[in-house]
Amino acid sequence: MKNYTRSNEPTPATCPACGLLCDDLILNATAPISIKNGCAKSIAFFEQSFQTSIAESPSLFGKPCDLNTAISAAADILRKSKQPLFAGLGTEVQGMRALMRLAEKSNATLDHMHSESTVRNTLTMQNGGWLTTTLAEVKNRADVILAIGTDIVSSHPRFFEKVVWNTDSLFNKSTPAIIYLAVPAENTKAGITPNGTASTMIPAEAANIPEIVNALNALLINKKIQAEVVGGVAISALLAVVEKLKAAQYAVVVWSAGSLKFTHAELTIQSIVQLINKLNETSRAAGFPLNSGDGDTSINNTSTWLSGYPTRSRFVNGKPEYYTYHFSTQKQLKLCDALLWVSTFNPHVPPNTDTPTIVIGHPNTQLEHKSDVFIPVGIPGVDHTGLMFRVDSSITLPLKKLRDSHLPTLSDVINSIEALV
Repeated sequence: MKNYTRSNEPTPATCPACGLLCDDLILNATAPISIKNGCAKSIAFFEQSFQTSIAESPSLFGKPCDLNTAISAAADILRKSKQPLFAGLGTEVQGMRALMRLAEKSNATLDHMHSESTVRNTLTMQNGGWLTTTLAEVKNRADVILAIGTDIVSSHPRFFEKVVWNTDSLFNKSTPAIIYLAVPAENTKAGITPNGTASTMIPAEAANIPEIVNALNALLINKKIQAEVVGGVAISALLAVVEKLKAAQYAVVVWSAGSLKFTHAELTIQSIVQLINKLNETSRAAGFPLNSGDGDTSINNTSTWLSGYPTRSRFVNGKPEYYTYHFSTQKQLKLCDALLWVSTFNPHVPPNTDTPTIVIGHPNTQLEHKSDVFIPVGIPGVDHTGLMFRVDSSITLPLKKLRDSHLPTLSDVINSIEALV
């Protein structure tokens, strides 16, 4: 595409396609794109990012316009709004910092596109705290990993390669034993050790996870269960899991809140945390919650720094408020009088609404309904630099600029809008 320059030389890159933020990729951006050390998600992300059929310019009601006109129109919408909603929020740290400043000035509500799953973890942590670990600790110490309701690699493809089977650790520990609970057998191949040892599989329906986790808690404190089967799983199989967890030097329990698609899933996460707490009375155990992507970990950490609250918050006369139920996108779409949708990593489209809508995001975004304002911006980690928090929130990693682009950054656009609001 015109106005783009791509290097012919292989370039080291950090991949923002999942929360692992793998920084060992070597990318050649010339067609056909080649990526060394890339997983399926990273290949899809970079191939999509380097497609040439992208938006050339901003638009108003589907008709092309220049950037300044689009920024003025967006500012006009927010200036007239009394209760705007900033949703999607698919960006990195610097983009979120700019959005927070604009939200404070315009009294906006903030909600990430994946907050339905994030809130399940947040509610658990707020209720009684939790003990979680980092990728480095999993690599260096974990000898038993229990994955509940997730195969892990669907969302974080290189987790086993980079963390679990990685022998470059601080200690001479044994190869971790992998236990899958309520994960389809066809999705558990990643849990086979490099020497061919299969994982332990406890087949169950996802809907039965709450009952099964409660049974594990009961067995851990030596409660007798008057049944031979719980949630479709034999008590003997659950006892074997408990014994492995108790015998572990460092057990790690992994879950993905986005995979727990049943009512009040936060109560099940609370039961998982209770299991971990009990194990810590006699041994060492920790949790490892997986994130959902599109910058959700970075967005919530940045929001918490600046306002004291994660997303599903809003500003009222410059003061932050927080409410996980009422400040959801679903609820606020019925109340807001303007929508600002942001999605820079992926071309996610905004929810359908009659409310005046501003879309700022990925240049490949194909809008089903013409928004009032659409401003294509650069892709973090491709068109410009940035910062992101890894899934474990323990470190931030820098995103690199891989090509020269005429597209502005999200921060530049938001700062320009803020100046006019």
